[in-house]
Amino acid sequence: MSKKNGADQLLVFALGGVGEIGKNMYVIQYANDIVIVDAGLKFPEEDMPGIDIVIPDITYLLDNRDKVRGILVTHGHEDHIGGLPYVLKQLNVPVYGTKLTLGLIEGKLKEAGLLGETTRVLINADSEIQLGAITATFFKTNHSIPDSVGVCLETPEGLIVHTGDFKFDHTPVNGQYADLQRMAAIGKRGVLALLSDSTNAERPGYTPSEKQVGEELEDLFLAASQRVVVATFASNVHRVQQVIDAATASNRKVVVVGRSMVNVVGIATELGYLQVPEDTMIEPEEVNKWSADRIVILCTGSQGEPMSALTRMARSMHRKFDILPGDTVIIAATPIPGNERYVGRTVDELFRLGAHVVYGPGSVSGVHVSGHGSQEELKLMLHLIKPDYFIPIHGEYRMLRQHADLAVSVGIDKSHIFVLDNGDTVEFQNGAARKGSKVQAGNVLIDGLGVGDVGNIVLRDRKLLSQDGILVVVVTLSKQDGSIISGPDVISRGFVYVREAEGLLEEANKLVTNTLNRLMNDKVNEWASLKTSVKEALGRFLYEQTRRRPMILPIIMEV
Repeated sequence: MSKKNGADQLLVFALGGVGEIGKNMYVIQYANDIVIVDAGLKFPEEDMPGIDIVIPDITYLLDNRDKVRGILVTHGHEDHIGGLPYVLKQLNVPVYGTKLTLGLIEGKLKEAGLLGETTRVLINADSEIQLGAITATFFKTNHSIPDSVGVCLETPEGLIVHTGDFKFDHTPVNGQYADLQRMAAIGKRGVLALLSDSTNAERPGYTPSEKQVGEELEDLFLAASQRVVVATFASNVHRVQQVIDAATASNRKVVVVGRSMVNVVGIATELGYLQVPEDTMIEPEEVNKWSADRIVILCTGSQGEPMSALTRMARSMHRKFDILPGDTVIIAATPIPGNERYVGRTVDELFRLGAHVVYGPGSVSGVHVSGHGSQEELKLMLHLIKPDYFIPIHGEYRMLRQHADLAVSVGIDKSHIFVLDNGDTVEFQNGAARKGSKVQAGNVLIDGLGVGDVGNIVLRDRKLLSQDGILVVVVTLSKQDGSIISGPDVISRGFVYVREAEGLLEEANKLVTNTLNRLMNDKVNEWASLKTSVKEALGRFLYEQTRRRPMILPIIMEV
């Protein structure tokens, strides 16, 4: 362990991942050394029209770029690796990950044109890495993707343990068992603080084993008389393996549909994480060579995403596949909070097409189990690691609070638990911890190729446009005497249908003309004043007539 300087302190904080699901990014800083754990993305909320994805604000890291020693990645899910291409573009530091995790990251970096300039370091559960004054070691965990690890960071102030996403699955599909002995050994050494996954902190008991899903899938495949369509998360490699195993057991061929599913299956097969018997996989073009009871379509769309393969099939908009009456459709995932409506809509459309649909929570359908530990597993982790201080992470605020209550129930002092928001820091010095000052944290919105160029004002305008539409007023004035040469022309988009509201728009025309004439008589000729007066007068009039507030855009030209 590096020598401790009495004046130095250890800082721990999240730039994403607390008070929300997604865009996980945690920062551990001792003196002049910063280590980042994960760099994820999250999908936009309903009040973010037009936004594609959301990533963490890394201003603090850019301001301290010379101190950043590297990014440790716990596993290959989007909410942990999705932000990397954007972060690495601005902050070129080494990335450390296990074999499958790096395989998935490399696919993203290749797409972003960053593969050549990014240093990638392969690790496994036995690796030890020196990052300035901080030493990183790892331990195996179970999750819904292979090669998941937790991280132990040895700092001069003490050990910080980050669990990554985890559950305790005693019959894992790939035979990778969680390393309970190593976790207990870390706990024995004395742990200063534990950062632990809170996703299922509201769920009592234990999370069932992924093995159960395999048995249920096999029964459904054998019972189905026609094609079987399975939608799941592309990155849930264990689930994909179970689909392949069930297809083999029921003598069916598997066709993979959806860009992200094709990518992940390709990478996982190439790296040896998917065991696919010869001749099991076929191309979409070959499907018609086989009878319907010999086919399994494995696709994306378990969250009802509008452009995903399953949603397009449900709407009969897919180029290659239609859902036929009698097909069995299995949605092997639980909706992420907020996506329930989209999933419900897709299920409705599938039923309309005559499909037999298996969906719903794992406890109901048996075709999904969570990759995150429930309350008893979270307690077990706390018992194994035995931290002095506890910081629940990876969850919405209520989940963090519930996890904090669980920690109290297993004997952790309430004053030693920190429930944080993004940007809140915890300072450790000489074994004691306290809330520190806040660092800049927030959302950076990605829209098309634009990174961060859409802020609150643009979002506010988009919301206004989506609510009451826009009215553009075009007027041409004479340079000599300020009189109106042409117009005003009133153009409406998304406000009223012009043909049915001619009277209203004529009135609006007259009002603009009268307002401008009055201002000319009062010798007001500043453009800003003219525009403001037109906006105010027209806004008042339209609200009185329609009780709506469209965006009003006056365009004044001089000739």
